[in-house]
Amino acid sequence: MDDAVRTAMIKWPDVPACYGWLSLDRRGQWRLQGEPVRHGGLETFLQRNYSHDEMGNWFVQNGPQKVFVELDYAPWVLRLANESSLVTHTGLAVQNLERALLDEEGNLLLLCEHGPALLDDRDLPALLACMENADGHPASDDDLLTQMATGFGSLFLRWQQQRIPLESLLRREAAEEFSFIPLPSP
Repeated sequence: MDDAVRTAMIKWPDVPACYGWLSLDRRGQWRLQGEPVRHGGLETFLQRNYSHDEMGNWFVQNGPQKVFVELDYAPWVLRLANESSLVTHTGLAVQNLERALLDEEGNLLLLCEHGPALLDDRDLPALLACMENADGHPASDDDLLTQMATGFGSLFLRWQQQRIPLESLLRREAAEEFSFIPLPSP
């Protein structure tokens, strides 16, 4: 968090929070009143001051004011930085994946050291190619479709030096499973 933001928080401790203005879409794009943020300085500010509270609300600290973020899916969006590394939508490097979950729509959620993250759908084909069955053979399209449709399968994500079991999750259960609030309210 910026030093200027910390100073403002001390100077004006009772500024009301802001709801319904800022959102994060499924590709990690900030949106202000539904419109994409295209100003580089504002985007950098949002990324640098993005945080969460103990209840699972995500917000951007704007001086003394918390601007709560509506999440299209998860608090983090991951992208491939290159063929063997991931970064968050805010530019943080991902060092460790703890869990991999496939929902019924084919979305891939990854739990990393930063928290629960949705993989940007543009990078989904690359990570689906890293899926394998219990015998270590590449997962077929049928294997993936079966897991999505039934929630059952014995698939794994092979990523760097890890072999992570692929779990199933219903999209509507993601927020509860990972303790975040997608639509904060006063």
